[in-house]
Amino acid sequence: MSAIQMRGITKRFGPVLANDHINFDLEQGEIHALLGENGAGKTTLMRILYGLYHADAGEVFVNGEKGHITSPRDAIRLGIGMVTQHFTLVPPLTVAENVVLGYTDGFRLRPQEIQRQVGKAAAGLGVEVDPTAIVRHLSVGERQRVEILKALYREARVLILDEPTAVLVPQEVGVLFETLERLRQGGLSVIFISHKLNEVMTVCDRITVLRDGRVVGTVNKADTSQSALARMMVGRETFGVSREGEQAPGSPLLRIRSLSVADDQGLPALKGVSLEVGAGEILGVAGVSGNGQTELSRVLAGTLKPTEGQVSVGQDDLTGAEPTRVTAAGVGRIPEDRHEGLVGELTVAENLVLEHLGDFITAGTLDHRRIRQHAERLIAEYQIKASPTDRARTLSGGNMQKLILARALSREPRVVIASQPTRGLDVGATEYVRGKLLEQRGRGAAVLLLSEDLDEVLALSDRIAVIYEGRIVGVLPCAEADVEQLGLMMSGVREATGDSDQD
Repeated sequence: MSAIQMRGITKRFGPVLANDHINFDLEQGEIHALLGENGAGKTTLMRILYGLYHADAGEVFVNGEKGHITSPRDAIRLGIGMVTQHFTLVPPLTVAENVVLGYTDGFRLRPQEIQRQVGKAAAGLGVEVDPTAIVRHLSVGERQRVEILKALYREARVLILDEPTAVLVPQEVGVLFETLERLRQGGLSVIFISHKLNEVMTVCDRITVLRDGRVVGTVNKADTSQSALARMMVGRETFGVSREGEQAPGSPLLRIRSLSVADDQGLPALKGVSLEVGAGEILGVAGVSGNGQTELSRVLAGTLKPTEGQVSVGQDDLTGAEPTRVTAAGVGRIPEDRHEGLVGELTVAENLVLEHLGDFITAGTLDHRRIRQHAERLIAEYQIKASPTDRARTLSGGNMQKLILARALSREPRVVIASQPTRGLDVGATEYVRGKLLEQRGRGAAVLLLSEDLDEVLALSDRIAVIYEGRIVGVLPCAEADVEQLGLMMSGVREATGDSDQD
């Protein structure tokens, strides 16, 4: 019997058709993947099922009965729970308090009693959490399990997981999959939203693929393969780029020595970081979000001053330098937040010259004809779907990133700082960006890649540095790296046994 049936679901956001007459079925006791590129309509469809969005057309049936879902309260009443990438826990409270929060019918909370009840529920469901633990002391994987327990405590029989592995290290992914299998055997039905082929082939029974807001097809895992799913997702069988062949890096172009930095609250964010990147090399920095990557990229871009240490590019000491001097020294910057890297109200042409306006001044005034010609050339070269006069804010995420790449890379920088360069991009745009970074390596630039996507780090890097709590816990050649070892390093359990640049 179907736990969920969605029929003819249609949803528009202005001119954008996010869901186009989608039909989707979830059987009782199955893990069903909703697979597709970013922007394919997966999250929109599930937000409709959970009552966060209202469909413009279509119907939802729960256990064969028509469901009227106008809010999450309605969804919860019908036994539907949802865990998003951004958790909704209260850090100072215990696990037990978070689980029962909003579900106590106004009765006075007795801590020992709710800890006993939640502990009993967790044991019965096979969800390993300590009900007495304070949430702020938990790892990301443990917090996710609390969110799952919270949904199940409210008697959810259908659980929606939106990109659940995005914030987890590999070991935590394994624990999540084991938990889901136990819950499925207990009768829970799970919708697993993802764009990662290997994950859906590991944990799911059936897979529905969305592309451009439409259902491409639904297949049994036993009847498909990763290459077949890729073809359904993006319209072709193979995609992705990876570093080809080993090449010995040249002399170091980027040197970071004993770098320490405080965050916006004045707390230590980087603690004595030392790294070197050679000409023609990509050094990937792997780590779970919040371990100092943002501060490292900001220091290297000139937007955050270090408290100790030194940064140099070639023979230029750039310690504490302003962004204009960093750019002038031959550093191409791809910022973590593409919206911060652009001025939305300025045109594409104006954004493309922002970092080197002085090159476009003739007789004391801006030469708008040359600025437009410059834009036309880069739009063609970087395949940006825009005209020179379009406002930057009107571009898609992928085209915004191409605009930033064009500005940063067209001047052939000696050093490229790429921070989360493919975050939020679909498969096609991701492939394009990664290809451009490999081009920089090929022409002899030193590329520092800061990414939370471990697959990306492994595909592109010559060497991998792992950052944990503001320290580099190891640097190792990519050829010697495996996912389990990196996962242990990313969670602070193990340091590298190989070479290290760390002082």
